[in-house]
Amino acid sequence: MKHTHPDGRAGDTRGLGRSAGAPADQTTVRRSNLSLVLRHVSERGQCSRSTVAVETGLNKTTITSLVGELQARGLLKEIGPQHAGSVGRPSLALVLDGSRVGALGVEVNVDYIAAFATDLAGRVLVDRRIGVDAMGSDPARALDKLAQVIGRTVADLDQLGVALAGITVAVPGLIDTAGGTVVLAPNLGWHQVPVAERLRSAGISPNVPITVDNDANLAALAEYSSGVAMGTPNLVYLTGEVGVGCGIISGGRLLNGADGFAGEAGHVIVDPDGEECGCGRVGCWETKVGLAALVRMATPDDAYGVSPQVVRDPEERLAEIEQRRAEGDPRVEAAVTEVGRWLGRGAAMLVNLFNPRVIVLGGYFAQLADRIIPVAQAELERLGMTAAADRCSFAASNLGFGAASRGAVHVVIERVLSDPTTIAIRNT
Repeated sequence: MKHTHPDGRAGDTRGLGRSAGAPADQTTVRRSNLSLVLRHVSERGQCSRSTVAVETGLNKTTITSLVGELQARGLLKEIGPQHAGSVGRPSLALVLDGSRVGALGVEVNVDYIAAFATDLAGRVLVDRRIGVDAMGSDPARALDKLAQVIGRTVADLDQLGVALAGITVAVPGLIDTAGGTVVLAPNLGWHQVPVAERLRSAGISPNVPITVDNDANLAALAEYSSGVAMGTPNLVYLTGEVGVGCGIISGGRLLNGADGFAGEAGHVIVDPDGEECGCGRVGCWETKVGLAALVRMATPDDAYGVSPQVVRDPEERLAEIEQRRAEGDPRVEAAVTEVGRWLGRGAAMLVNLFNPRVIVLGGYFAQLADRIIPVAQAELERLGMTAAADRCSFAASNLGFGAASRGAVHVVIERVLSDPTTIAIRNT
């Protein structure tokens, strides 16, 4: 997939993009200062107004005004008093609030729709996933189901008194983020689907921003911001779904490419004599390591497409594979080993290209990590450039199949941190 983000979320998000030398009006300066204070409290945690003034370089009068406005928007609150062992009157402490401001991330994948919502401070409000045969449905039906899931989640948030600041939709494919359109999602069979437009016509409020993004990119952001490789400036994330998406963090920034499509490693051809891929070509990497490949090798009688009438969540498919393994079916262990071998071969290619320190395995890869990683690591060390491969390791994600929807929430929260004025001042 991939893209260019006007909110600059993959890198330094403090600037507002003003050209050098251009005059800044008071509104722009105020917005920038509101963002500076809100982000500072978000990153630093509990701190006093005087501490914020010292650490941001803003004077106390300005801080008082900015904090007052952020409180009025429901983004900051004061708690205390703070007792830091100093002499004199204890001060109140500023903390991130946002308890009435919600962020919603949703994901459409081959066999499920996931919804994950938090408030601005990251407290989880909704976390659900339902089985859906998106592969076997036309886009309109799948988007109708997505709109129902969003509507149900919004109703849940309304009951909690939480207003949505935005929705980000994760889709496994090439995304035109500016237009909210899925250019191509091979495993879903989608081509030029205007997701944002169709959701809007399905009744999503025009006051709620809707963005659409690639699932692997969003999952990589989630791992970078809060996952097992948090803060690692050079990492690769692999989705481990029916298809294999790849999100790349390089130098602390999401790698996008000229058209936003960088990282489509799942569709690199590794075996010209192999299986046909959903993209129409033969021998793509995901035909060797995707969940569909594992199911085809381990449980051929239950392969994708064999029983299209049965909607199976990926967790259910993995549970059945584990059950057959426990019963002694030799095909299961052979299939897992084969996936691990091809995973290591592809990883060697990624290490040679991007020189990451960590390759984070998501989705089903993470659930089978204890058996997949040793095989993949050995293959990586055999085929990778020695210096780079020796310094790179695999790590199993702890975010499960919800990594993309968590990353989608991160995008919404980042937008608020970058421009707090997008949240209306509350009536008191």
